[in-house]
Amino acid sequence: MTQGRPRVVVTGIGAITPLGQGVDTFWENLVAGKPGIGPMTQCDPTNYPCRISGEVRDFDPTQYLPSREARRMARFSQLAVAAAMRAVEESALNMSAEDPFRVGVVLGNGNGGFPTLEENCRVLASRGGMRMSPFFFPMILPNMAAANVSRVAGAKGFNSTATTACAASNQAIGDALAAIRRGAADVILAGGAEAGISQLGLAGFAVMRALSTRNDDPERASRPFDAERDGFVPAEGAVVLVMEELQHAIDRNATILAEVSGFGSTSDAGHPVQPEESGTCAAEAMRLALEDARVELDQVDYINAHGTSTPLNDALETVAIKRLFGAVAYRIPISSTKSMIGHSLGASGALEAAACVKSITSGMLHPTINYETPDPDCDLDYVPNIARQVDVRTALSNAFGFGGQNACVVFRKFEE
Repeated sequence: MTQGRPRVVVTGIGAITPLGQGVDTFWENLVAGKPGIGPMTQCDPTNYPCRISGEVRDFDPTQYLPSREARRMARFSQLAVAAAMRAVEESALNMSAEDPFRVGVVLGNGNGGFPTLEENCRVLASRGGMRMSPFFFPMILPNMAAANVSRVAGAKGFNSTATTACAASNQAIGDALAAIRRGAADVILAGGAEAGISQLGLAGFAVMRALSTRNDDPERASRPFDAERDGFVPAEGAVVLVMEELQHAIDRNATILAEVSGFGSTSDAGHPVQPEESGTCAAEAMRLALEDARVELDQVDYINAHGTSTPLNDALETVAIKRLFGAVAYRIPISSTKSMIGHSLGASGALEAAACVKSITSGMLHPTINYETPDPDCDLDYVPNIARQVDVRTALSNAFGFGGQNACVVFRKFEE
């Protein structure tokens, strides 16, 4: 299938999510259709129309880092480091036995340390700039999640950060795939992290009217593809995959979970926030990913949708899927992880990558919960409300970001 080029596999997954810490807990709750959305606690949302979020509850960074070091990291970096440490442990990757210059880190992130940025701006306005934290820049910059994972793990090789908004994690996984294929690394810790829940972020999305206002019923607020959807629910989290060149994984007797077999990326080159109406550019990103994976349209067993629960996005993603797959689209099960955890922006693709890999290894599809009222503009199979047993050999994961940046990844069941 991939003769003539290096193959890249997943050997470990670390997950820090609104549905629990650890990929198995995350997956069990997804399959059970358990919502991870509740009242917002990361900031005071009193004066805003959205007061709910998908938060990582009971996260203690000192379980992963010395307290002094944890205090010098913004929350998105803390989440990334925790996810990376879990991924390395699950993969049984012995960093002391690896050439550190052959181990890289590529993470996606949208906002960097938004809450820390807001906090220091308040200090600037009230007490003066010289009272700001000397760690202000090392905390807020979007690249610091990858930098901190690199430092903690001792990974001195290829290092990069994708900041393509909601497409960032898929872009990071695609960049890692390309780097390993071209021989730049044997192993890359790839994925994404986001922890931007703050009044600054909340206000920005609220004035755009992009957020759900179902504050009295948070567990039912995120409802992708449902006719009564009214916006996305802000969320946070981190997932890191251990991606390896196949022979490297075999040589160290690693457990192979799935193969990362294709990536495609396009730009709408249009509206700054709204997806392109014809679905052409999103469809092309999917087509490119499948072409890279050498997969035919009728070989796709599952699509993990971007599925944000906004009126426009869900309808136009449906248009894009039908544009590419034609009649085949009606036979492919599709679900939205965001129905249970909300939209973690730059980290969302990584959380959904974990769901794709677990779908392949478990033979289960998690549902799209809160699907109650069919929308004639969204007329595909969204695996409504109840998990489904399916033999998943090929999974396609979609991520479409502000700026019209589209990134799609193909995961396949590993076969020698």
